[in-house]
Amino acid sequence: MPELPEVETTRRGIDAVATGQRLIRMVIHESRMRWPIPADLPAQVEGQIVLACRRRGKYLLVEFDTGTMLIHLGMSGSVRNVLAGELLRKHDHVEWQFACATLRLHDPRRFGAVLWHPGQDGPVALHPLLQKLGIEPFDEKFDATWLHTGLSGRKMPIKQALLAGDVVVGVGNIYASESLFRARIHPKAASGKLSRSRCQRLVNAIRTTLADALDSGGSTLRDYVNASGEPGAYFTLHAGVYERQGEPCRVCGTPIKRIVQGQRATYFCPTCQKS
Repeated sequence: MPELPEVETTRRGIDAVATGQRLIRMVIHESRMRWPIPADLPAQVEGQIVLACRRRGKYLLVEFDTGTMLIHLGMSGSVRNVLAGELLRKHDHVEWQFACATLRLHDPRRFGAVLWHPGQDGPVALHPLLQKLGIEPFDEKFDATWLHTGLSGRKMPIKQALLAGDVVVGVGNIYASESLFRARIHPKAASGKLSRSRCQRLVNAIRTTLADALDSGGSTLRDYVNASGEPGAYFTLHAGVYERQGEPCRVCGTPIKRIVQGQRATYFCPTCQKS
């Protein structure tokens, strides 16, 4: 599934070609996504200038004068800038045509979404899909105090608390395992019992892990491509624990273990992550 680094990489690509440009035409080739794409959405946005392309969690937010378009890449989606005259591929469901570029949403599983938040409904942050999202990991307010307070009283394992996304967004399955490894915290540790010092280590680890993934252009899908159609540099090839079950820890040499938490695979070093 595309996670924060992939979505942010996509956002940057869209922003570079679409912000400040007038949307000439929006074409819906397949409306049956996770939620049906509103049939009148093209009429809502055609002829308008894209004011900005932002991101909230895993949602791309394309801003127009009259509202904001929310785009989610689902399990395997991507948005890319296609060459002039390029034939429509199977699973190309939506396209946005500008004078200088054409963007297409490709989503084989159709778990993604393209929705509209009218300006008269208030700030897009009030949209039901965004209201309960946690803080962004690169927000200056995200620190040990924020994390410690947000986890207080929770009994669930820290790995699952990170995936919940209501304390901090963007720490998907790969990045949760990697961040906990870098912070030397066991994935089963009770989230509400983490000390402030361990919360500080985890905040630092989350930020550095996501920053490394951004530098490599994304990592969670082997067939992921950014808005320019280029694949990521595979952050996971250099992962400390993810998908390295049985291989020696890069720090201490202990074989990496794999467990399942909430139906998701978790990887960790039993020596480096004792607590």
